[in-house]
Order: sequence, then C-alpha cells, then structure tokens
Amino acid sequence: MRVNIADGWYHVYARGLDRMVIFLDDRDREHMLALLGEVVQRYRIVLHAYVLMDNHYHLIVQTPDANLSRGMQWLNLSYAAWFNTRHHRKGPVYQRPFGSKPIENSAWAYELSTYVHLNPLRIRRFKLSGPEGEAVRKGLSRPPDKEQIGRRLEKLRKYRWSSYPAYAGYRRPPDWLYSAELHRRASREKKAQRQAYRSHVQALLKQGGEAHVIEKLRGGLAIGEAGFLERVKALGAKAGLNRETSGKRAIRARVEVAEVIAAVERVKGEKWSDFAGRHGDPGTAMVMWLARRCTGLTLSEIGREVGGKDYAAVHMSIKRLAARVREDRPTRKLLKHASQLLNVEMSPQ
Repeated sequence: MRVNIADGWYHVYARGLDRMVIFLDDRDREHMLALLGEVVQRYRIVLHAYVLMDNHYHLIVQTPDANLSRGMQWLNLSYAAWFNTRHHRKGPVYQRPFGSKPIENSAWAYELSTYVHLNPLRIRRFKLSGPEGEAVRKGLSRPPDKEQIGRRLEKLRKYRWSSYPAYAGYRRPPDWLYSAELHRRASREKKAQRQAYRSHVQALLKQGGEAHVIEKLRGGLAIGEAGFLERVKALGAKAGLNRETSGKRAIRARVEVAEVIAAVERVKGEKWSDFAGRHGDPGTAMVMWLARRCTGLTLSEIGREVGGKDYAAVHMSIKRLAARVREDRPTRKLLKHASQLLNVEMSPQ
C-alpha cells in the first residue's frame, strides 16, 4: 500500500504504571503484536515501526482517519484487560493512556525509527558490561570498536520484539507493518534499501551516538524543525483545537461495505450478485481489499459482510489480489479506478 505523506505522522509511546513491567514474557509480547495487527485493521492506522520494551513501547504511525486517540485507547485497554486477567491482578497497567508527538514528515520519521530500533540496547537484560555497558547507558556516547559494534548489531538482529529485523532484512515483516515509506528514505533503489538501513544504524553505532532527533524527543510538543515546532505550539494554544487534525486537509469519512460494493460494480459494469464468488473473478477480492482500507472493519467482519468468509479466507484473498495486480494490468486498472471513486489513498505495493 502507498500512504499520502500529507497524513499526520506520530510518535506514540506508553509506559507501565510506576515503570511497572508490562511484558512479563513472550506470550504477553506475542499478544501485543496481535493487537497491533488488529488496531491497524480496525482503525486504518498505518504502523511504520515499533519496539516492545519490558516496561513500555514505542510506535511510529500515521492516521488517515484522524483517529489516533480512539485507536490507541482501544489498543491499551485491550492489552490491559488481557494483562490483568492473565496475571491475576487489578488496577491500571499504564502510567497514562498514551503519549504522542506529531512528527513533521517522513524524513524525521526515518531518523526517529533509528531511535526506536536502538532501544533494545538500553534495557537491563541487554546491558553490556564494563566500559562498553557504561557507553550504552550514557546514550552510546563513546565510539565503540568494530567488535563492540558487531555485538550490538547482533543483539538488535536477534531482538524479536522490534521492527528492526524486518527493516534490516533479517525477517519478513508482518502484513500489518508498512515499511515501504521509510525504506524509500534509506535508498531509492528497492534492492538496496535493507542494506542501506543496516548501514545507517551501523554508522550511528560507529559514531558513538544516535540520530539528532533524540534531542527533539526530550521535552517539547513535536518532532521536527524549529518552524514546525512553533506551528504546533501555536496551534495547541488555541482553545478547543485538536492537534490531531489541525493543519491537515479534510479527512474523508469512512464508508460502508455497500458503498465499496457499489464502486466495484461500477468499474466492472456488472452487479455484485453476478460476480460475487465467481471462480477466477477478482471482484470479490477487490471488495475485501477496499473494505479493509476504508471501512474500519476487521477481516472477520468483512468476511461476514461478503458472504460468510472467515478471517483466513479474507486474508488470503487480499494477499492474492495484491500479487495479481502487480502482474495483471486490467485488474490493476480496475482497482485503481474503484480506489479513486472511494477516495482511498493507499494502493498495493
């Protein structure tokens, strides 16, 4: 999918109450990743990067529907309910619902992603001993030697609860992670993007420091150049102004599945009842693909709307359509036309 960079970028984070550990084991972390996939589908949030730490997490997201608060509240409430039930406890899990800072553009988001992905070098169980450990605790302020850099990169490569392995090409990204935009910032050549991202992170480690964006994370309302920070500050000072939608173009309302079906009927020139379920016809998959992007429904809910398909069937149909449009120009043209009718601003990779 492709995302309009005019849509708002955010750094989102949440920390456990009184720095409480909120991911006690891998089962907790796996459940949180499943919820991230669900929030992407349910609220049409675009997730660019993430890292789960012991007592907090970081996300880099975009919100085409200007619904960051709704999505993050659902995510944190869902996880808190799971955590409390599983670990036989009551009460708040997070220090506060969540924190967020607007990011000026994808260039700043790219720099921020390196900060997000270097987080595992700061957690206790990955701390290094001696002078090397001291350097890490001080923000990698001492230039490490080649051997130290290699050990740190290996730790990042093996850390399962971050999007870094996917960005660096060590692991296939989950379907709900959108890496294309930040990869393009690493290199214009698609084949070189993962290597370029690895090289960028390695260069930061060689310098003994991190991206200058870290300074923008310490205090302040936003992440970006001075002019952007001043604009955000000015907008935030106006009574009743919602920072999530300020300065952005009007966001279209979500549509119903019936509207999606009508759009596909129009571009195909035939009725839903005629092509729904027809073997080899891409029409049903087009409806499901578009519904996923502009209705806010989950895959299971979409499946019920299109005739009782289960989650797995919807997922596979969408995946096959994405592969088909890369090879089949007529199908790609139909999907593009239907997307334009619905004002869907994302298209398959």
